[in-house]
Amino acid sequence: MKINKIKQLAEAAFNTVLADRRHLHKNPELSFKEFQTQQFVWGRLDEIGITNKVKIAETGIVAMIEGKNPSAKIIALRADMDALPIQETNKTDYVSQNAGVMHACGHDVHTSSLLGVASVLQQFKNEFSGTVKLLFQPGEEKLPGGASMMIKEGVLKNPSVSGILGQHVMPLIETGKVGFRSGVYMASTDEIYVTIKGKGGHGAIPHQNIDPVLIASHIIVALQQIVSRNANPIMPSVLSFGKVVANGATNVIPDSVYLEGTFRTLDERWRNDAHAKMIKMAEAIAQGMGGKCEFNIVRGYPALVNNPELTASARKNAVDYLGEENVLDLDIWMAAEDFAFYSQETNACFYRLGTRNEAKGITSSVHTSTFDIDENALKTGVGLMTYLALCELKQ
Repeated sequence: MKINKIKQLAEAAFNTVLADRRHLHKNPELSFKEFQTQQFVWGRLDEIGITNKVKIAETGIVAMIEGKNPSAKIIALRADMDALPIQETNKTDYVSQNAGVMHACGHDVHTSSLLGVASVLQQFKNEFSGTVKLLFQPGEEKLPGGASMMIKEGVLKNPSVSGILGQHVMPLIETGKVGFRSGVYMASTDEIYVTIKGKGGHGAIPHQNIDPVLIASHIIVALQQIVSRNANPIMPSVLSFGKVVANGATNVIPDSVYLEGTFRTLDERWRNDAHAKMIKMAEAIAQGMGGKCEFNIVRGYPALVNNPELTASARKNAVDYLGEENVLDLDIWMAAEDFAFYSQETNACFYRLGTRNEAKGITSSVHTSTFDIDENALKTGVGLMTYLALCELKQ
């Protein structure tokens, strides 16, 4: 595989990819509302000359680039397209024009990069055997996750893929570098919604009431035992409550308290056990204190597991393309990604694209109002994914 040729084509595509990224950044859309984004991507695929494409999961697209022998091997490449409900505070020419909505997680980078990959691969289609499936996915940021919907609609079949690659921005890694991890990489994620019911009344006569605030306090503290005393110490687990609503007053005990939280871990069996333990413990505490507890767990994304063989191959090829000094080994990360659904169905490799540039002041984390990227990362994003895809296909 001619690395220099791919780098030259990625460089040549840079201005177009840059313009696409800025257009998408200025026009973000929330999960499952990516109608204009879908229209834009569809039009760009037409311009690239990719006609084999269909709409899927309402606002998604799957397109195919067929090589000399389309059925030889099929590899999928995925980009997510949705944005977050965040008001951007950056002062750039491409700042979000959609109030309260922002590409704060880099999905504009993923989508524009995959369009760039498509344009380069289209120029190689007479040089490789097999087929590349391009997955432009909606709704990564919101349950049930666009990946699960696309899978249900058959995106990994007809023809069936042998593996899938996905890349995601990482502001902790310098531009020009990428990171890989084999095996379990990212956590499962579940949403917790709890209502504790008591009997409200005057704060000066608590003996005549059943205080749901006190019950909720005991439940929040006690549930931490699930992590500290029930989980295997070598199995990372996180239980956090980020919302507590007790609509009383200085002298008013409310009738109920409402909680919202998240539970994350890396083992599916322990995940199920933890769910049962949390529900049992919370209900018992509430009952023991005279109240009631409605404990609802909305099951979210599973743990993301990178296939060892595909990841090892991709890492080796990344070293060939970028140099050993620019390919990092990653630790597990307790954030979650719906790419995990793909990893449950086929061989998957989800890797990180460095976007940090301290000299330019580009250091903000994802999911913040000041997140941005060093746009030179687009060259790496396009070139490397192109090379990884071609390496996986039969020449």
